[in-house]
Amino acid sequence: MSSKEGTAGQAFGPVLAAVATMQGNVSRTEKTHAHQFLEKFQKSIEAWTITHDLLQSPDVPVEAKLFAATTLKGKITFDLDQLPTESVLALRDSLCVCLASLAVQMIEWKDILASVGSALGSSAGDCVLEFLKILPEEVTEGRKINLSEEDLVSRTKELLEDNAEQVMHLLIQYSQSSPSAATNPRLLDCITSWMREIPASKIVDSPLMDVILKALDNDTSLDSAVDCMCTLYRDTREVDDSLPIIQALYPRLMSLRPKIAEFAEAEDTDAYRGITRLFAEAGEAWVILIARLPSEFRGLVEAVLECCARDWERDAISLTFVFWYELKQYVIIDRYAEARVGFSDIFSKLVDIMVKHLQYPHPEEGESDLFGGDREQEEKFRHFRHSMGDVLKDCCAVIGVTECLTKAYQLIQHWVSKYASQASDEHVPNWQELEAPLFSLRAMGRMVDPGENNALLAQVIPLVVQIPNQEKVRFQAIMALARYTEWTAQHPETLEAQLNYVISGFQHSSSEVVQASALAFKYLGTDCQKLLGGHITQLHSFYESVLDKLKPTSQEEVTEGVAAVVAMQPPHKIYETMKIFCDPIMNRIVNLANNAKDEQSQRAVADHLQLITIFVYVVNPFVAQGKENPAVKYCGEILPIMTALAMNFTASTPILERVCRCWRNMLTSYRTAMTPLLPVLAQSLADGFQASREGCFLWATDAVVREFSEGAEYVDPGTSRAVFQFYEQQSTAFLRILNDLPPENLPDVIEDFYRLSSDAVRYYPRECITSSLSVPIFSAALSALTLQQVDPLIATLHYYHDLFSFAFERPAVSGFTSSNGDPYTNPPEIREAVKQLIASQGQELSQRILAGMMFSFPVDCFADASSVMMSLFELMPQQAGVWLHTTLQMLPAGTMKPNEAERLLKGISDRVQSGELRKIRVLLQGEIDLQLAVIH
Repeated sequence: MSSKEGTAGQAFGPVLAAVATMQGNVSRTEKTHAHQFLEKFQKSIEAWTITHDLLQSPDVPVEAKLFAATTLKGKITFDLDQLPTESVLALRDSLCVCLASLAVQMIEWKDILASVGSALGSSAGDCVLEFLKILPEEVTEGRKINLSEEDLVSRTKELLEDNAEQVMHLLIQYSQSSPSAATNPRLLDCITSWMREIPASKIVDSPLMDVILKALDNDTSLDSAVDCMCTLYRDTREVDDSLPIIQALYPRLMSLRPKIAEFAEAEDTDAYRGITRLFAEAGEAWVILIARLPSEFRGLVEAVLECCARDWERDAISLTFVFWYELKQYVIIDRYAEARVGFSDIFSKLVDIMVKHLQYPHPEEGESDLFGGDREQEEKFRHFRHSMGDVLKDCCAVIGVTECLTKAYQLIQHWVSKYASQASDEHVPNWQELEAPLFSLRAMGRMVDPGENNALLAQVIPLVVQIPNQEKVRFQAIMALARYTEWTAQHPETLEAQLNYVISGFQHSSSEVVQASALAFKYLGTDCQKLLGGHITQLHSFYESVLDKLKPTSQEEVTEGVAAVVAMQPPHKIYETMKIFCDPIMNRIVNLANNAKDEQSQRAVADHLQLITIFVYVVNPFVAQGKENPAVKYCGEILPIMTALAMNFTASTPILERVCRCWRNMLTSYRTAMTPLLPVLAQSLADGFQASREGCFLWATDAVVREFSEGAEYVDPGTSRAVFQFYEQQSTAFLRILNDLPPENLPDVIEDFYRLSSDAVRYYPRECITSSLSVPIFSAALSALTLQQVDPLIATLHYYHDLFSFAFERPAVSGFTSSNGDPYTNPPEIREAVKQLIASQGQELSQRILAGMMFSFPVDCFADASSVMMSLFELMPQQAGVWLHTTLQMLPAGTMKPNEAERLLKGISDRVQSGELRKIRVLLQGEIDLQLAVIH
């Protein structure tokens, strides 16, 4: 081994050892040390030469070479300024990896194509093609690289625009060099990549067009050729400007139509997806032309329809869904009425095809599982069916819902006439042929106008309620009925048969049918509540008989249906009707709570509390101001029980959240009618929060603040003052909790508190801003900014944003207007108080936000964090500039490049001096955010 090789080996020995440690079966501590070593190595200047030597050495393991390649790519992207120019030139000559990224950044490298061709040699065709393919992609991604906007624009012109003709000539030369070259997928990928720069018209008029079309005959190159064609389509979406290109492409595309049948007969799945995509994406690109010239482009629409019809595996049809939707969007416009008429037969056939594809598969003989045990395939089919349902809706929009429904009705009739006599509960022959049109009925239900006197539905519904009891058929029949409940409300003569059919479904042995029945009952109760209003006794018997047999979700759905009927009772009957339905639930809750010793039994308590919440949410009678609300009267009876639950289960999050949800719904449903219960409810919320430290009590407190704020209608000043004192009481409890526990232990509590505090600032600005708690609440929010979860961070940032809004004359976030109806005007003393609060802690706030954006905030928080920083500059431009400067100086060495930090500060300083504050946002987001994205 030469001395040079020995030196290199000694240099990268520790790297090899660390990589081996990461790959080996060693302790977590050893892996942590190895990971830290490799991270430090990647940032070092020595990494340039060591990674290069690793890649050149024949004896280095593949894992180490992969690490070296990844490191080198990162160095080229982010650390190029570490190398002198001569080293960059040497790297260019010796390394193919990351050449394209290097080419974008290396402004002094002008002869890109010649240099790469010379360095790689005449036999390195695939390498050259790979480089050429990557180059436009890297230029497009150039905003991630440390080039100024001016340099990037200039470099883009040099690399792409100035080289486009030469690249096209090279590609043509290569394609003609041999038969195998013409079908090389890398060639086609390269053509596709350079279509960013080479106009579609030049491709279509060049020998490359024949190359692309011929490549469709080759299994190896077909996918790449399809990509090429579809990229050409995208370049011709501006159809008026691209009409000559489209006229040249269209006949060549249509000459490929025989391949649809060819690939289908060969059952070549990949090829069939490719040919389907070829026609479908052409339709998407030229859809406006298709609508304008239906006769000229009918062949393309028929080809897409044929792709749907011949799709034996239902694998490619989804590629056409966007086309059918977009075509529908145009042809339903009056301007394109001719196209609507001209394509009506195609959309009619499309309905037949879709309903056929909706059928479940017929299992092999002796096999009971429809998908042979493949659950992934089953789930894919379920999702696929709902997408096809959307296509059926598109068809309804084009040819009318009656024609589409008629097709489903006729298929059901056909099955009934052919198989009904042979069907029994145990055996339903060819049930797939019945279930599919039932599904289509369900899918198209949204398109039916409830007020329309649709004679067909009057025939369909009596037929549906006679559907046999096979699981999937019964499920689909009930789900179909659930879609027509609004129509049923206008046609009461059909209600009884449907209700009986749905209720009988609760006795079915299939849990899916039972769940469908619960959902259907919800819609029947909600939409037909007036028709069912006189049947409270029967409903109560039914409700009590099924409730305990249902899963929690179905319990909620049935309860929604029942509650909707209860809500329709006259006000003088509301109280007694709520007691009839809710008292048995409360009894269940008490009994369950007495034995709730584990998580599962406590969950059962919570699930039943949710049923009470539904009644509270839905049953909302209109009662004149000053009169007792009968629903509130009932709430007063159950409030002590709920308070006891909250105090007895302080460690059960599900129970506490459901109790608080119920209380919050009482406030939002009955609003100021809850005034008589407010003192007791507020005390319960305060006691519950102190005992449990759960944020849900703050979430419910927020509703109190909103509904009983200063200036709210029908709220007297004394009540409003008491509500603000209640907020301060909750705030004091929160601050004590935060003093005992670190923020990372309280993310949910922090989120709920600062959402509450945002509303308190909105509705009680003077009281909040002048309160003795304003400073500790502001300071506590600073500690919350150390978190890394999105929701509490956003809540905290919104609090700051809303608070800062009151430093302006007209805060945009005020929760009320002045007494004469004008927008709220902020008094000068309030504006000054907010500014003093900011001035006292602005430096630390700037540090927390900037540090968070650089190191810890999730990307979803960046916009809000940047907005808070912008507010600081708008309110206190000079001080904010100083705070930012101080913060940047405190960053760890290497976090930002010195020239970048100075350029940013100078830009901000210039705009502060000139008063162009709005341009600071551009700097903050365009410069800092870009730098931070690189750091991340």
